[in-house]
Amino acid sequence: MNGNFETFQRELAASGFPPLVNKLAGAGFRARIATRDLGPLRLVSLDTPESACFGRERDAVDGENLAIKVMARGRTRIEQGRGEAELGPSDLVLLDPTRAVRFESTAGAHVTVVVPRRELRIRPAQLDRLVGVRIDGSRGPGALVSVLARESARSATEFREAEARRSAAAVVELIAVALEARLGDGQPAPDERLRDRITGYIEARLADPGLSPPGIAAAHHISVRRLHKLFEDQPLTVAALIRRRRLERCRAELTGGGRTVTAVAARWGFPDPTHFSKLFKATYGYNARALVTSNRAPATKTRAAGPGKDGGDEVR
Repeated sequence: MNGNFETFQRELAASGFPPLVNKLAGAGFRARIATRDLGPLRLVSLDTPESACFGRERDAVDGENLAIKVMARGRTRIEQGRGEAELGPSDLVLLDPTRAVRFESTAGAHVTVVVPRRELRIRPAQLDRLVGVRIDGSRGPGALVSVLARESARSATEFREAEARRSAAAVVELIAVALEARLGDGQPAPDERLRDRITGYIEARLADPGLSPPGIAAAHHISVRRLHKLFEDQPLTVAALIRRRRLERCRAELTGGGRTVTAVAARWGFPDPTHFSKLFKATYGYNARALVTSNRAPATKTRAAGPGKDGGDEVR
């Protein structure tokens, strides 16, 4: 879509971006925006003229998403939180739509990946250290995110539903790796190091039906009260973190296909199928069985096509 500043602002708002004031926008302002969805992600390609913008702080109710801005052409200077980033081609930066932001840019092109905040699992203290900070897009995990974001924005419409969900999971994982690498430039506090060890312990034992706060506390030689205090300023309690990560493992395994909902749920600590189904739908907004159904549909079409046709050989 090509348009003037008012049209451009409406399209941005529809894509989940906060309203911006552009000091350089005049009658001759022209910009292009293209939006594509990839599973739970939204990919927004922008082609903009020289700009000087600022956006005000927003209510936390608008904070369901975070955004990764990837430069493709031109240069941008961004200020948000305590961060100040000078971005060139391929560089990226994490932005929080609820916080005030200011940026100046040359004419350029960029791709913004809008990510549900819950998918990245960034703690508040980590977010404070990451927003508005440049991530090098020429090397390491930042380079992978940069290339993948730009390529995904071009080809997202070519994905089938199951492919889109799995590809989105890969993009989110790479973004998480790039953010963790950027965090590694600073030394975490002792509580943060202990919390990270506990989180890793939980991650490695999600399939253990006995995984619980008392056992976790005992394994780390701390009291249950101390354990809960370590997580009191985090988005999720210890029990909620275990539940959420088990649900994410279930969703990933069901997306891959090949097993029943009941079997996958039991494998990841949900012995009651009814309870699991209600919990899964409350978390993701759709039934777990829908993942199995969506994976079977392409396979059915493939078998129907038969050898030598568009569907290729039968896949079992």
